[in-house]
Amino acid sequence: MSKRDQLLDTAWRLFYRDGYHATGIDRILAEADVAKMTLYKHFRSKEELILAVLKNRSDLFQESFSRFLQAKKRTPEQRLVAVFDWLIGWVSSKEFRGCSFQKAMAEYQDLRDPIHQAALAHKATFYGEIRRLVAEAGLGNPKSLSDQLALLVEGTIVRAHATGSPAPAVHAKDAAYAMIRSARGSKAGK
Repeated sequence: MSKRDQLLDTAWRLFYRDGYHATGIDRILAEADVAKMTLYKHFRSKEELILAVLKNRSDLFQESFSRFLQAKKRTPEQRLVAVFDWLIGWVSSKEFRGCSFQKAMAEYQDLRDPIHQAALAHKATFYGEIRRLVAEAGLGNPKSLSDQLALLVEGTIVRAHATGSPAPAVHAKDAAYAMIRSARGSKAGK
């Protein structure tokens, strides 16, 4: 693993566990066993490191999420429901501590802050994937359904983190299935 990757991996682990503001550069350097000059060779500031961590995590997420959806032969509608199977798996894992992108937006609340913007961009990409799945499934009210499903995912992440239980994801899957069934019916009625 390169020193840059070592820094990104260590920084993400600490930011995810302890928060962005609470994690100092010296702590990252100590845990990554990397010299300060090496850090500043790759990143000019803590903000730049956070942005790189968010970009890296977003790329890893997109790759993993896409692989999950394509792992089994599914119809577009089944892939849409599978989003919630993926969610159940994630919030059930012992490593789950909420969403690092939600945390970034909470800690960097200024909507113009580059860190807030980077986290928001990740969410927009994810919402775009949900919109694409809804469109492929040919369901009624695609804009409304996409927004509702994205909101259901976000709320589920918050609730699962707050309660330490995967139960909200199971309930969300049931709700998503009902919403999809209803959208299928509204399309048939047109």
